[in-house]
Amino acid sequence: MSQQTKKSSNSNMTTITVALVLCLVCSVMVSAVAVGLKPAQVENQLLDRNKNILVAAGMFDPAKDTNEDVEKRFADFDVKLVDLEKGEYATEADLSKAGIADINNYDANQASKNKALSTDLGNDDPASIGAVPKFAKVYVKNDANGKPELMVLPVHGYGLWGTMYGFLTLEGDLNTVKGISWYDHKETPGLGARIEEPKWRAQWEGIHAYDENGEVATGVTKAGQSRENWVDGISGATLTSVGVRNLIQFWLGERGYKPFLDNLRGGTPDSAANAQTQTTTGEEA
Repeated sequence: MSQQTKKSSNSNMTTITVALVLCLVCSVMVSAVAVGLKPAQVENQLLDRNKNILVAAGMFDPAKDTNEDVEKRFADFDVKLVDLEKGEYATEADLSKAGIADINNYDANQASKNKALSTDLGNDDPASIGAVPKFAKVYVKNDANGKPELMVLPVHGYGLWGTMYGFLTLEGDLNTVKGISWYDHKETPGLGARIEEPKWRAQWEGIHAYDENGEVATGVTKAGQSRENWVDGISGATLTSVGVRNLIQFWLGERGYKPFLDNLRGGTPDSAANAQTQTTTGEEA
């Protein structure tokens, strides 16, 4: 081998070695940055979730409120897990059996992908979500007497391009809608993404989730087709509107939160009002 060939070979080896070292150093730096930023990312995700819960509950105005307000106001909520099959709050024994050690860190969306923690919907899947978690996480703000003042229910379902994730809040009668918010979706900007707009979300406030017989009584119409107690759909975003209608009716239905809400209020939507009237009358007597 000539001297020139040896020099060329050594030069190539040096180049490869330098490139490998640079790649290794860059990989270590990127990994270190990712690990270092992870706590901040988790904290920001938690802040965003809590903020959207408060938006749905009518307790946060993005135009004037701050992150400090989120922390302070969210402290009024209790985090609960609901056994959707039983229609009641999950007990410690239920959670222990399911291997759920920390309610706050429990992720219902991830649980819906775990066969041991979810129920397959089969063909009974109008919201196109595939499965529901056996335990759903809800957020409750109680009044001074320990009765629900606000009940925030996570909801999700397929829209035009992907799954839409949001929160639906009911008032203390567990029937009147307080508000709705969305924290993740893939809908088209300027069309389906208008579900985030305050003007469209404002249509939900005050409508009833159920009729006097306890049947789901709300949804989303086609744009321009008004219907009592329903929300007007978004023009040019028919599939998004249908997706919202389907997910709302699913989660308010028998496979969703309805058994739990029925049990909590003691029967039909009128039961909550009747019980309150009877209690008041008894106190006055």
